[in-house]
Amino acid sequence: MKLHFKIEAEKATSDIDVTIDNLVVAGWAGRDHAAIEHHIEELAALGVPRPSAVPLFYRVSESLALQGQRIQVVGAETSGEVETFVFSAGGILYVSLASDHTDRKLETTGVALSKQICAKPIAATAWPFAEVADHWDSLIIRAYIVEGGSKVLYQEGPLSSLRTPQELISGYTDGAAKLPDGTGMICGTVGAIGGIRPSSNFTLELHDPILNRSIHHSYAIEVLPEVA
Repeated sequence: MKLHFKIEAEKATSDIDVTIDNLVVAGWAGRDHAAIEHHIEELAALGVPRPSAVPLFYRVSESLALQGQRIQVVGAETSGEVETFVFSAGGILYVSLASDHTDRKLETTGVALSKQICAKPIAATAWPFAEVADHWDSLIIRAYIVEGGSKVLYQEGPLSSLRTPQELISGYTDGAAKLPDGTGMICGTVGAIGGIRPSSNFTLELHDPILNRSIHHSYAIEVLPEVA
């Protein structure tokens, strides 16, 4: 899947096209046990079985990577998750923003299948990872949904609560320090405020309070009927 990013570096802005032929979702990527357990229990309340190990790396179809502002899903029991997204191009690691949109009903049957069934919206802006590496834990991810006609904060947390990209890359590649070109990784999420639930719109933010900049993305969810 070919994606286009505007690279917002501190000294210059550029555009790159990136072909992602290996899309990976890092699951259960919390840095401390309490945070992981919270998310496991959050999903267990929906009937999702506990993971066999943490973290886990789910391969999903590269065609699910989507930079549009609308996705279509079957049934009303899906929801997004704000996560950072890392990829390499020309040997340089970049960070952007994605939503691991997931079918919650199907998740109770199989987590890997539930992740495969929904598109993974990805922002069109990215930063060089080197510019945020030394203050990675200070970065904040947020998500908003629409409830009762109002925009509501749905997720918020610092990246200090999640494993670093270096840890996840090493875990996925069996110890290699670099993410291969052509591989994109969705890097874990924080708990939902008020519980996991669907919405007609999902808005994502990655905020850097040190360099005072943010990456945003928003998409609408069109629900297709479940036909038996």
